[in-house]
Amino acid sequence: STGIISVVSQGTAELDTTPVTDLYSGDISDEIGTPVSTGVAHGPVRVVRTLEEANNMRPGEILICPITDVGWTPYFSIASGLVTEIGGMLSHGAVVAREYGLPCVVNVQGACSKFKTGQMVELDGSTGVIKICQ
Repeated sequence: STGIISVVSQGTAELDTTPVTDLYSGDISDEIGTPVSTGVAHGPVRVVRTLEEANNMRPGEILICPITDVGWTPYFSIASGLVTEIGGMLSHGAVVAREYGLPCVVNVQGACSKFKTGQMVELDGSTGVIKICQ
């Protein structure tokens, strides 16, 4: 769900089903996902769809990929941030990003198509916002 849970009274909770994108007042071209590891990263994007493509990563790039598993872990040490198209708070990328202290946003649908390698972005792992820097 894209809602926010808020406590109404003792022992009960209510789900606010307002999409997160409706709550955001920033630039319409910004991408919004689920924030799972705090911090802010500024830098060039590296869009990687396969592990073979990950060999082209350079230190300091923000890794954007469909999903991660244990095979992607070595690339976390050179990335300055992580964005995945799929995932949640307990997905592999989210857990390992927190272990490495990397800002991370997951569940950014179509991220591999929306961003281009070399594009400069600001990734905010606290808010889930990815801004394209002009």
